[in-house]
Parts: sequence; structure tokens; C-alpha cells
Amino acid sequence: MAEAKAAWGIDIGQAGLKALKVRYIESADQVVAEAFDYIPFPKILSQPDAIPEEIVPQAMETFLARNDLKGDLVSISVPGQSALARFIQLPPVEAGKLHEIVKYEARQQIPFPLEDVIWDYQPLGAGAEEGGFLLDAEVGLFAMKRDQIYQQLRPYTNAKVEVELIQIAPLALYNVVSVDEMKIRKETEGDAGEDHYIVMDMGCDNTTLMVTNGYNVWIRNVPIGGNHFTRALTKEMKLSFAKAEHLKCNATKAPDPRAVFQALRPVFNDYVSEIQRSIGYFSSVNRSAKVVKVIGLGNGFKLAGLQKFLQQNLQYEVERPDTFNELSGDAVLNSPMFAENILSFAVPYGLALQALGISRIQTSLLPPEISTARMVKKKKPWVAATAASMLLGFSMATALNAMSYSTVHTKEFEEAQKKAEGFGQKVSGLRSNYESEVNTYKGTGERLESLIDKRRDVHTWTEMYNAVLDCLPRDPDGKEFSQDEINLRNRISMSALTSDKMADLATWYEGLSSEQKEFMTAEDKESGPSGEGYLITFVGQHWHHDPNDIIEGQDIQYVVHTFLKNLKQPVIHRDGFPERHVRRMGITHPTIINFSKTIEDFQIDGGAPSAQASRVLDKTNPRQQFGGNPGANPGYGAEPSGAEPGAGLPMPGTSGGKVKKLNRTDFTIQFVWKPTPRAEREIPEEETPEAETPQEGGEQPTTDTQPLTDE
Repeated sequence: MAEAKAAWGIDIGQAGLKALKVRYIESADQVVAEAFDYIPFPKILSQPDAIPEEIVPQAMETFLARNDLKGDLVSISVPGQSALARFIQLPPVEAGKLHEIVKYEARQQIPFPLEDVIWDYQPLGAGAEEGGFLLDAEVGLFAMKRDQIYQQLRPYTNAKVEVELIQIAPLALYNVVSVDEMKIRKETEGDAGEDHYIVMDMGCDNTTLMVTNGYNVWIRNVPIGGNHFTRALTKEMKLSFAKAEHLKCNATKAPDPRAVFQALRPVFNDYVSEIQRSIGYFSSVNRSAKVVKVIGLGNGFKLAGLQKFLQQNLQYEVERPDTFNELSGDAVLNSPMFAENILSFAVPYGLALQALGISRIQTSLLPPEISTARMVKKKKPWVAATAASMLLGFSMATALNAMSYSTVHTKEFEEAQKKAEGFGQKVSGLRSNYESEVNTYKGTGERLESLIDKRRDVHTWTEMYNAVLDCLPRDPDGKEFSQDEINLRNRISMSALTSDKMADLATWYEGLSSEQKEFMTAEDKESGPSGEGYLITFVGQHWHHDPNDIIEGQDIQYVVHTFLKNLKQPVIHRDGFPERHVRRMGITHPTIINFSKTIEDFQIDGGAPSAQASRVLDKTNPRQQFGGNPGANPGYGAEPSGAEPGAGLPMPGTSGGKVKKLNRTDFTIQFVWKPTPRAEREIPEEETPEAETPQEGGEQPTTDTQPLTDE
């Protein structure tokens, strides 16, 4: 039996290179650690006088001199704060069209052309399937700019190391928690529970906060790391960075430990405050989640007193593991250096688990052109051998046929004819069986249709969803925008589309303020909705800002003159798509519930990671002007109190190049939907085609909507 392959997980952080070699022994169902390496850098890469282009290659050269990677799989990590991670709840979608829907969502969620990024996705929550449609399916979308991926790959390509897998660090941590703590592997079946684990991986400049129940994942980056504690000591105790780092690591052995902890207390308080805010936000959007344990990882978590301080303030059990439960291999586990730095080996361990195919996560940010070239290279010898075998086979067949044709044997022909007739009869019997099974299938389908008749119609909901999508603005066919013109793209991103069945829609309408009703048509304002129906909530954002069109091409007015206007049309018809009924299908009373504006800095060419964003409160923000909305679902369109600034924003750019300021507008639209069957939809004779043309912006909507400006 061939020996199972081994996998290296390599993590190049700010303070050093960590690598772990793991092999899976299938017969014993054991994950065995065979080798490891830890190479600390002479200087932390984020220090001003550090030169990463010299330090990292030297560490890679040392690593390759100590270890032989030949024949092993190599998986590497990229920082979570440099990547985009979105978790999308999809509407009902055909299983065969999942990739197309996710690709559409990727274009909406990623503020860059897809050609400029490497992205991948994976279904997470186990949604039910009904009538060929996936219901309540959740998808994780992960992306990173192409130039940043190649920047992370440079030390490996220069050292001629073939990388098999590229994964963001938070998902590597998920692999460790799911396999090591929750015993959930790739083949594990079952439903997601309410028990959640929180993982805090403290690095030099950031802390990765990851929450999971084994099936769903929630990720947040906290901008406080070990260096913040060191800088506090340099400031308060007038020490150099190197001396402050040594004092931080040996605080309990200092001449005056009390003075050290007194200097660190403000950072302790800030750190706990950030963690509490993130956990509070997670709990507010996942009310049924139950946190059972907090796991601290990263060498920064070894700071004296941090574990106890977090446990007292978070009111959760905080654990700092001293081993990995599912990992064996005494040669590695009993090594003093591995035991001393075990908290920093979680990411390499998670990378190796995925490379071996043990964990549930299967996404990779390895550029497709690299994987394709590598596959072709591996298959070339097999293709050559196959071609040679086929040539030899054809030659032998030709020679044998020539010998056969030289002599006619009547007896052999009769036997062949009998075999052919027998084969024909067999085919006829199989065809008859097939037609019988087809009739059985049709009968089962009719019976199933009778069982689900008059229940919630998936096709009707899909029709409503498609109509809303076609109401969104789009770029003209053939129109291309440069990166510098990203603010001119006619795009609106959808964050959520939810429904709430109400016994009496009048309750919602009476709870609206007069300003919110001004967005409706005159007909809708005169007669509010009543009776049973659905309240549909659309949460979205856009970055469109045309400096030459201050009336219709900026901020919330862009939404009013495009998306909101289209929602008021009887019919929408996009080129290349079927006609979509909007108002005819029962959509009425569309209005804007709230909105806010953000000014963000985005890097549009080259450089190192930088996340700079400034949030500016719009003077027309309905949370101030409208005075709230009792009928709207809470939490939509507004960042919850206590959430970190910039939480949920698109992926930032990079520093060191051209920066462009983008105006982001977040908004929430609600409308009433009382489904009208196609047979009952009335089409007035006086209705003109112009009323059915999609609005991309330009014409003033025929409503009583008042223009919104900052004046």
C-alpha cells in the first residue's frame, strides 16, 4: 500500500515563520505530527527599521535548509485583515444554478472587477432542497486582490516551493476548532447546534476573532495586538522597543511588576472593550447562539494576567490550550520549543488539516492559472504514455483486421448475427423498462404536486426575487469603467432580502413617519395597505457618486431615481431577460426606511495593506430626522450600537499607491407584497410601454418625493 501523503502548513507572520508537517494515518484514524519549525525574525516586520524583503527570504532559506519538502503538500496562509469574507443567506435558488447566483453576488459584494481578485466560495449551512430548489442556503464568499496574493506567494516562488493551497488565517483556525474541539470533519453529518466557540488569535498588530458552531462561521478583526502592549511600556516607562518587549514577556519577574501592569492597564481595558463590542454585535444578530468556551491562541496571549482579566470581564470560560486534542506524534509534541510556542502553531495545523482533506472547508485562493499549469505539467507524462498505447493498439487492431478480412468464414458471421439480434432484443427490453420508470416518475411527480398544492409557492417567491433583481440599476452593455471610475458604475449591492408575514399591514403603514411616506406614490399615500400580506425588507449599499449630477446621481437620490423608481413600475423588461411583473404582481408602497453615508479611502493600485475609512453621519439620516420606525425590522440599514467603526465595509485597498475617496450610501427599503396570481393580474389598456422601461437614473420619478440634499 502506498504511503499516505504528508502536508506542511506554513504561516509567515509579523514575528516569525511557523511550519508544521502532518500526516494522516487512515488505518488508525490518527493525525500525526512528523516535523515542525519555528524561525523567529530578528525584528518584527511592522517596526519602522525592519525590511521584510530581506528578513522573510532569509527565514525561508533557513527553513528549506533544515527541512525537505519534496513529495509533500504545501499550504500557506494569508492575513485575514487583508482579505474579504462575506457570509450570504441566499434566496430560493435552483441547485444547478448555485454557481451563477454566487458569481452574481460576488460582483455585488466585491468593489473591484472580478478579474482583479482571486475569489472562492463554499456552502456552509445545510439548506433544505425542495422541488430542485435550495432553501435557506448560506454561502461563504472569500476574496483577495490578485496582486496581494502574488505578493504573499513571492517568498515561496523565489525559493521554488510549489504551493498547493492558499487559505485565509481565520478559516485555518476554524479547521482547528471544528476538528480538534468539536470533532466535526469533512464527512460528518448533522445539523448545526446552538453551542458556539469563540477563538481569539492575538498577533503582533491585530487579533482575529472567529465564532463558530462547527457549521457556520463569523469572523471579525480587532485592531489590537501584542505590539500595543509593548508600545504602552515604551511610552510609560521610557524604554526602547526591544527592552519593552522583553519586559512584557517577563512581567512577573520584573523588579516592580505592579508598575508594569499599571502601565499595561489602559491597553487591557481597550482590548476587553473591543472584544466585548464584537461579541455583543454577534449576539445581537445570532440571538439563539450560546457561547460555551473562549479559546485564546497566538504567542501574544501568553501575556501574564491576560487570560484571567478576560475571564473576569467576559464572564466566559477562557482556555489557553497546551496541546491539540486530535494531534499525536511524541517527537513533535514533546519538543520544548513546540510546547513553548504551541499557541502560534494553530494556523499551520489548520492549514495542514485542510490540505489533507480532513476539514469541511475546501476553498482556496490559489490563482487558477497556477493550478491549471501545474495540472498540465503533472499530466504530460500520462498523456504521452496514453498516446503511445493508443497508437500501438490501433496498429495491432489494423493488422488483425487485415488478417480477418483476408478470409471469409460463414459460420463466424452467422454467430455474430445471432449475437447482434440477441443484443437488439436486450436493448428493446431495457427501453421498455426505461419507459415504465418514466411513467412511474411522472406519476410520483403528480402526486407530489397535489401534496404541495396551495402551500407556499417557491416559484412565486422566485418570481418576486427576480423582479427585485431586475429593478436594480445596471451598466449599459459594452460600457467599461476604469478603476479610477469605480464611482460611476451603476451598481447597488444587496446585503439582505427578508420577508415578514403580517396579519394586518396597516400596522406597519401607521408606524411610518410622514417623511418616510413621502417616498411613496400619490396613490399609495392616499390608501395605505391593509389585511394580510408580506413586508419585504431590502438592505443594500452603493458607491455611485457622479460629481456632474448632484440631483440624481449621488447619495440616496441615486437610489430614489433608479431602484425605488423601478419598484413603482407595473412591468420591468431588461434586454436578454423575460418580462418581470412588479406592481402587477402585488408589490406596492415601496419607501426608504433609513440611510446613512460613508466616505472611504480605497487603494486602486499596488502597495502594502492599509485600511483607512472615515464614517460621516448624513444630515438627512432618518435615524435623526425620521425619529425611528416602529414598523421596520430592527437592525436593518444601521450599524448596531457598540459595533466597530467600519465593520462590514468592503475590502480596503493598500497603501503606497493612488488612493481614491468613495462615497458609500447604506440604505433600507421596505415594500408591501400581496402576491397576485398571473391569471388575476389586470393590465390597463391605457398603460404605455414607457411606463415599463427600467430606470437607470435621469428622469424624475412621478411621486411626491422631495429631493434630499445636505443643505
